[in-house]
Amino acid sequence: MYTEKSDVDKFRYERALLRTGVKSVAGVDEAGRGPLAGPVVAAAVVLPAEWIAGGAPPELTGLTDSKQLSARQRERYFDLLTRVYKIRFATAQVEAHTIDSINILRATHHAMMVAVAKLEPAPEHVLVDGKFVPTITIPQTAIIGGDALSFAIAAASIIAKVTRDRLMLEYDKLWPMYGFAQHKGYGTAQHMAALAQFGPCPIHRRSFAPVRAFTAGD
Repeated sequence: MYTEKSDVDKFRYERALLRTGVKSVAGVDEAGRGPLAGPVVAAAVVLPAEWIAGGAPPELTGLTDSKQLSARQRERYFDLLTRVYKIRFATAQVEAHTIDSINILRATHHAMMVAVAKLEPAPEHVLVDGKFVPTITIPQTAIIGGDALSFAIAAASIIAKVTRDRLMLEYDKLWPMYGFAQHKGYGTAQHMAALAQFGPCPIHRRSFAPVRAFTAGD
């Protein structure tokens, strides 16, 4: 497991794997572990081998961990990755009721496993953000802070984040009183005030303590 935090070549892990004979590497990341509402979403991305060998197109300069980018930047990179360059990717989501049943860590691992399993053909190796994911049976390398160190993981983080944010915009249309369009389900003051006034809705994670506090009468 790697833990470097310095500014490094973001293809170093991908290139190292290609030098060992691996021909297909997927980056995997998730979005939505911390919110009080909505699904957790995982994405798996396989970048073109020519990018790994020679670098990404110049339009993608600056692509990094989605948390370091603005919503507009994330949308731009999402469009470039998925529509302009048509990279191979897959997403998976686990909804709030399942998160409540199996816990958020297992739900996250399940989403990651399903996203990887959707890739056709399957990658030969997976680069995962964070710690080892036991549900992924393909050989993997876990990289702490990988969304800022690996281009493939960074691309997955953007696809997962934009996919989840768009889902939360749709949920905002169903339950506009909670402000999901603004906070995406995170526990902001606005969100907590709405929970106090209206109680939880069907996409709230009732196993999370801040939501559980408003479900005693359910």
